[in-house]
Formats: sequence, structure tokens, C-alpha cells
Amino acid sequence: MKKMMIALTAGAMALSLAACGGKGDDKLGSDVKAAADNRADALESAADNLEDQAKAERKSASQQADAIDDADVNAAAMSNGEKAALINGSDKLR
Repeated sequence: MKKMMIALTAGAMALSLAACGGKGDDKLGSDVKAAADNRADALESAADNLEDQAKAERKSASQQADAIDDADVNAAAMSNGEKAALINGSDKLR
């Protein structure tokens, strides 16, 4: 019982010494977290920008589709290259 009490006391002392730090690890840990937060913020900002671009692309495609429908385009008379240019967005209906 006495040996167990000594072991528990030694363990508690070691744990308290480990918890107090003193090796600069708290600052290093904070720096790592801050850098990761900055990277995460940049990723979220990029994602927001991509979402805005996606919305603009969808709006443009919808407007282009409406323009094609309104102009009553004769798709059968168009070449495959002309159709492909409209589909992939490299050309717009004039």
C-alpha cells in the first residue's frame, strides 16, 4: 500500500510538471493553430469566390438558353463545331 501511494504521488508530481510547460510548447501550439486558422480562412474565401463564379456561370447559361429559344435557332442547320462552341461556353449566340 505504501509503495502504491509513493507511485501515485510520483505520478502526480510528474504530471503536474509536464502540465506546467516551460518549454515554449504553448506558443508553438498557438502559432500552429493560428496558421491553420489562416489557411482555413483562405480556403473558405476561395470557396465563396468559386460559389459566386458558379452562380454567375449558371445565370449566364440560363440567359444564353433563353436567347437561343427566343431566337428560334435552327439547330439542325448548325455545324457540330458551332453547337459545341455554344455548349462549352466558348461562343455565344449573336
